[in-house]
Amino acid sequence: MSTITARHTIRGIQLRTAGSEGTAVVLLHGIGGSSASFERQLPALATSHRAYAWDAPGYGGSTDDVPGTLTGYADLLVELLDELIIDTAHLVGVSWGGVIATRTALRHPGRVRSLVLADSTRGSASSHESAQRMLRRADQLRSLGSAEFARQRGPRLTAPDAEAATVDQVVSIMSELRQVGYDAAVRSMAETDHTVDLARITVPTMVVVGEQDGVTGVTESEELASRIPGARLRVIGGGHAANQERPAQFNATVSGFLATVDAGDPAGSS
Repeated sequence: MSTITARHTIRGIQLRTAGSEGTAVVLLHGIGGSSASFERQLPALATSHRAYAWDAPGYGGSTDDVPGTLTGYADLLVELLDELIIDTAHLVGVSWGGVIATRTALRHPGRVRSLVLADSTRGSASSHESAQRMLRRADQLRSLGSAEFARQRGPRLTAPDAEAATVDQVVSIMSELRQVGYDAAVRSMAETDHTVDLARITVPTMVVVGEQDGVTGVTESEELASRIPGARLRVIGGGHAANQERPAQFNATVSGFLATVDAGDPAGSS
């Protein structure tokens, strides 16, 4: 079974892929990331799954033709599943990627096998203050430029005791942000509040959060888990970028959950 990571472009969207057998898993990066944020997840998941990590529109190697709304990202994701001939997929979304995954499960529940929401949120419109903070971030990127923006903001995504190499990776990936992609992502977050909608999620869901997440925080993940029927909450090491800081723990947690879902456990319990 191959664990070699390859790159493909479908309808202008670049995908990193690994694995050739098992159920499909799609990894959705955060607002300051890219598919490169999952370089430690793809080989691990490929041992039991067909794994895909996208560069969202306006990110990485993908087109600058960006959706105008969060729903646009969710619908585009389903169109990609169609192109890949994937009936249902596990969605693993980090931060903003988790919000996209949530909207996909709400709009297209028949296409989602399970949800993993990692260091994620209900959306920035859950309060006026958080929506305004999100909108200001686009202005900060515009005024600072991507390299300085990443230098200032990137280390906040990791725990204080994170390895220097991990912090450098987070900063390096963030330094490749493009304004068009970030603007669209920020707008989609600033207008989204899934608080009421979470009760309508019907797919097995696990919420994962780094215990030192200083961006979205453990409390927000607890809120997600409490509002999604049957959702499980797992607190692991690391900060907001827990999948990059603690890949072994993150991968084991996610792989165990996906295995229980694939085995037919509707609650995805472990």
